[in-house]
Amino acid sequence: MKLLFVFFITLFSSTPVTWLGNFNEARAEAVKSHKLILVNFSGSDWCGPCIRERKEILESAVFESYAAGHLVLVRADFPRQKKNQLTKEQVKLNEALADKYNAEGKFPYTLLVDENGKVLKVWDGFPGVTPEKFVEQIETSAHAGNGI
Repeated sequence: MKLLFVFFITLFSSTPVTWLGNFNEARAEAVKSHKLILVNFSGSDWCGPCIRERKEILESAVFESYAAGHLVLVRADFPRQKKNQLTKEQVKLNEALADKYNAEGKFPYTLLVDENGKVLKVWDGFPGVTPEKFVEQIETSAHAGNGI
């Protein structure tokens, strides 16, 4: 039934999603909207599994449709190529978030957290599932953590 629900959301929804770069803003939005936060640590221009996760799961219509109504999204990117360098302010925000949630510097590293910052689910490396299964894992974790 959940997969059918996700299919219909995908079919009839084209709401674009926005990835934030500031976790504090994301938490404020999550509190206001009663949504969970998905944090994605990525090396967008050098990490093969990160690029694959983004293209195959996080940019899929299934995930984006679900996320638009249920999640606040945060990407902490750590690019290496000079042409992709972030502002100093964004680098500081990403490093502070990594200090809190990804001290070992794993990539990709994706977390589902509640509005208080409590970790509900971790994907260490490429999730290796379909977008539908990824959304199902979010749903299961959210209900187990009473996030939804």
